[in-house]
Amino acid sequence: MEQIDELQNIPIQERHLAYEIAAPWFKVSDQAKQLEGLCFDREGNLYFVEVFGGTIYKLILPEKRLIEVCTLANENPAALKIHKDGRLFVCCLGNFADSGSLVAIDPKTGESEVIIAKTQGYVIDDMIFDSDDGFYFSDFKGYSCDPLGGIYHVSADFRTIIPVIKNMAVPNGLCLSPDEKILWITEMSNNRLHAVQLEEDRVTIPAFGTAVPYHFSGLEGPDSCCLDSKGNVYVAMYQQGRVLIFNDHGLPIKQVLLPGRGENHMLRSTHPMLIPDTQKLLICSNDWDGGQGSWIFSAEAEALAHKMYQFQ
Repeated sequence: MEQIDELQNIPIQERHLAYEIAAPWFKVSDQAKQLEGLCFDREGNLYFVEVFGGTIYKLILPEKRLIEVCTLANENPAALKIHKDGRLFVCCLGNFADSGSLVAIDPKTGESEVIIAKTQGYVIDDMIFDSDDGFYFSDFKGYSCDPLGGIYHVSADFRTIIPVIKNMAVPNGLCLSPDEKILWITEMSNNRLHAVQLEEDRVTIPAFGTAVPYHFSGLEGPDSCCLDSKGNVYVAMYQQGRVLIFNDHGLPIKQVLLPGRGENHMLRSTHPMLIPDTQKLLICSNDWDGGQGSWIFSAEAEALAHKMYQFQ
C-alpha cells in the first residue's frame, strides 16, 4: 500500500525507476517557508534562503543550530552560492518581472556589494561559479508560449555580462559538469532539461552543441539542480515532492520521494544538494497549507559530492 501511495502522480514512464523515500533531517519551521539555495561553506555549515520572507539562514553543523544571518526584505532571494572569498552571493527575484538583483554579502561583517543591480532588468533565480571566478545565472522570465528568459555569463571582474543561451521559458536551475564542459539547465515552464556544451571561452556553444535529453511531465516542473563527483545530475521537481536523478548522459536512473507526498504533503521540493565529502543528499521542501511546516530531508546519493572549485 505504501508503494502505491508514494508513487501516485508519477508519470508512467518514471514508475519503473528505482526509488528511495527520503528521511527527515532537520525541521526548519512549523510554518510553511519557501526554502531554497542549499549551500555549504568551507567549515561545513549549511546556508539557505527563504524566498518570500527574504531571510538568509545558517545551520551550524554538526549540532544543527539554526541562526538568521540577515533579511533581504521584498527582494525574494531564490538561491545562494558562496564565492571562494567567503562572501554569500544571493540571487534575488525582485518583483518577478524586471527588478531582480545579485548581492554579495560578507557573513562576518554584514557588508554587502551589489554585483548585478535591479536597474539592469533581470529576474535572477540561480547561479553557478566557474573555475575562472566568473559565473552563470538564470534570468527567470517568460511563459511556455513566450520564452523571454535566458542564461548569462558574468566575467570574473563582474563587469561584463554575455548571453549564453536565450529564448527560454523560465530557466531555473544551473550546474556545471565536473570538467566544466557542459552546463545543465532546467527550464521550468517548458518542462525540459538542457545540456549545453561550452567552448574554452565559456560563452560560445559549438555547432550542434545543445540538446534536450529529457522532457519532464506534470506540474509545476523542474526546479533547482546539483551534481555529484561522477556528473550525475539531481533535479528537484516542484509541486511533486521528489528529486529525479540523471546520469551524465541525461538518462534518468533513480528518484528520491519525500515522505507524505502520496497524501499531498511536502510537494514543494525546490533544491537538492550533497553534503561535502559524503554521499548524503539533502532536499528542502515545505508543506504550504498542509500543516507540516518546512523541512530538510536526506537520502543516499549515487556518488560522493562534487568538490566545487571554490573549496579546493
